[in-house]
Amino acid sequence: MGRRTRRAREVLARAERLRAAARGVVAEHAAAVDQVARAHREVFERLVRAELEAIPVERLKDVTEGRLQIGTLRAVGYATVAAVHAATRQDLLRIPGIGGPTAAHLLGAAGQIATAVQEGTAVRLDPAHPDAGTTALVAALHRLVLAGPAARRAAAEAAELDARYGPPLAEAKYARGGLRGLLAGAQKRERARQAVELLDAEGERAEADGVELRFAQATADLLRPTAGEVEVWVEFEHRAAEFHAELALLAEDGRLAGPTATDGRAAAEGHLPDGLAEQVRAQPFDDRGCTVSLRGYQAFGARFALARKKVVIGDEMGLGKTVQALAVLAHLAAAAEGAARFLVVCPASVLVNWQRETAARTTLAAHRYHGPDREAARERWLATGGVLVATYESLRTLADDPVAALVVDEAHFVKNPAARRTRLVAERAARTEYVLFLTGTPMENRVEEFRTLIGHLQPELLADLPAGLGALGPLAFRRAVAPAYLRRNQQDVLTELPDVVRVDEWDEFSAADRAAYAAAVAEGNFMAMRRAAYADPAHSAKLRRLRELVAEAAESGHKVVVFSYFREVLAAVHGALGGTGAVTGTVAGALPAEQRQELVDAFTAAEGHAVLLCQIQAGGIGLNLQAANVVVLCEPQLKPTLEDQAVARAQRMGQIRRVRVHRLLATDSLDRRLVELLRGKAELFDRYARRSDLAEAAPEAVDISDRALAVRIVEDEQLRLAGPRPPRREDGARPEPGGVPT
Repeated sequence: MGRRTRRAREVLARAERLRAAARGVVAEHAAAVDQVARAHREVFERLVRAELEAIPVERLKDVTEGRLQIGTLRAVGYATVAAVHAATRQDLLRIPGIGGPTAAHLLGAAGQIATAVQEGTAVRLDPAHPDAGTTALVAALHRLVLAGPAARRAAAEAAELDARYGPPLAEAKYARGGLRGLLAGAQKRERARQAVELLDAEGERAEADGVELRFAQATADLLRPTAGEVEVWVEFEHRAAEFHAELALLAEDGRLAGPTATDGRAAAEGHLPDGLAEQVRAQPFDDRGCTVSLRGYQAFGARFALARKKVVIGDEMGLGKTVQALAVLAHLAAAAEGAARFLVVCPASVLVNWQRETAARTTLAAHRYHGPDREAARERWLATGGVLVATYESLRTLADDPVAALVVDEAHFVKNPAARRTRLVAERAARTEYVLFLTGTPMENRVEEFRTLIGHLQPELLADLPAGLGALGPLAFRRAVAPAYLRRNQQDVLTELPDVVRVDEWDEFSAADRAAYAAAVAEGNFMAMRRAAYADPAHSAKLRRLRELVAEAAESGHKVVVFSYFREVLAAVHGALGGTGAVTGTVAGALPAEQRQELVDAFTAAEGHAVLLCQIQAGGIGLNLQAANVVVLCEPQLKPTLEDQAVARAQRMGQIRRVRVHRLLATDSLDRRLVELLRGKAELFDRYARRSDLAEAAPEAVDISDRALAVRIVEDEQLRLAGPRPPRREDGARPEPGGVPT
């Protein structure tokens, strides 16, 4: 045997071994996916069947506008739509009085209802009520979750390698020597030689890249023994977001029963104009640096940021804006093939969270520019690359450090053009190629504030965004800002989330509450009016109701998070609940970031019932409180988005329990007036920050600043209670009330 023949056989043996390994990965991954699909189909079909069995057969008349005679059906046992839907045409024709046309109409009507039910049915995994079907589904998903995104990427890589190796392996058979090679013509032998050279080069690259090792690891991960029922449900409770992410990815691939991926595509893509959405879909995206699976809408968000370079991702709270930003950085790091440096600026309260998320969700190194060791962290970052997490104020000292991308978290903090931190961010953004603003609340009071954010990113859009932005109307506004703004809402993309139940707990003032409130009104002290219900904790009606709510939660083993704007109110709550021993601590604005995270960790780790108290400006931003499924708001807030942020700390991706939100309100107080006025502010935000079909709006009618709102309510309450009016000044004006926001 000649040296060339021996070498050809070695090359082909290696290629065949690698191709066999690739086919093994593809087969094992397909088997794992099929197991999930089968289990999901069984649960889905059971849910649809149960829904159809609950619909009386008379509803078929609604679909056909009353043209069908239903009485005969019920008389022979067809009592529900499910029974008709399961019947065949021959079954119906056997019923006296039903001919061919009627049978066709009945089956068509039942089919329409069944289709509507299927489109509205979502499989939800509830660890509190497991059954055989959902347990089988969770167990099947468990295999994919433990294998992680690396197994899915390995399967895709393996499928591509299998297809790529097929033709040259077929051509190379004449290079093995023997009679076949001798009898082959010169042309075939030349093609065989070229095929061997190609496979040799492919094999060398595969060895250098560790392809075979990746395939072996993926196969081992996918062949793990099936875990027990208890183990998979425990794992689900701790990693619910990852389980649901795997389900969502399979649904987007069309592997699961129910609505197709295209049904929710527009919502997942933020209802962007078609041309822009196509541009984003075409954007290459490398997620190898991510250690978690991205849902479809998250991958689209990352592509949007990469395609447009300087954008706002304004997704509703709980949709994983942090993960999307980290995915962008991971892609850029892979493309740079070196020590790429990235900068994240955020409030001090979420520094620890960003550092943790970077380490947990990506392969990037995380460095925190805060505290006594911040300069050492900065030197490591400059030398080795990765993500430097810093506060807004730190931008001043980091001004000369080059970065490949800038991420600004809670970007609504830089909406004031006169603020120093706004200027620092704007200067850095102007000098950075990729800039990503993250905020769930780009416009809290005035639509015009959004114009400031866009000006930092894509100032050329400002020509289409005049200062009188509200006059555009919400639909025109959304189209105008689409090149720089992407927003998705929970209800559109997280269909697996349990419902949020909101309850306004109206109660009468106690005598002590009423006296404190009247005194605050007489003084014209708005902030004292807001917290008057807690001035005398021993006789507070709101605290009485709060204790009742916490006691109910304790009986069920639920965790509770209590929000208030005021530290004094939280102190009163702590005093009222202190005897229960359930309060794990208070997250307040003055608490260092590390201690905030420690309190949240302790609250999450607590067995069963626990209570965490949070100042809403601190606990409502950036922290993950999904361990709680009862939220109590001690008073209505001046910004509806502040309440939404607080609730979204619990109602977020990975939440597996229904979240109950209780807002404590006093009937004979400013609470009623405040709730009415703020409802209009929430509507304004919905029209402009979310998708809307309205063509016109008058934001001036509800666009009220915090200070103007306070002044109006104080004056209204003074008139209502007929308390003493402040004397007019010599210029005829009354002095402004005290204790109002500035």
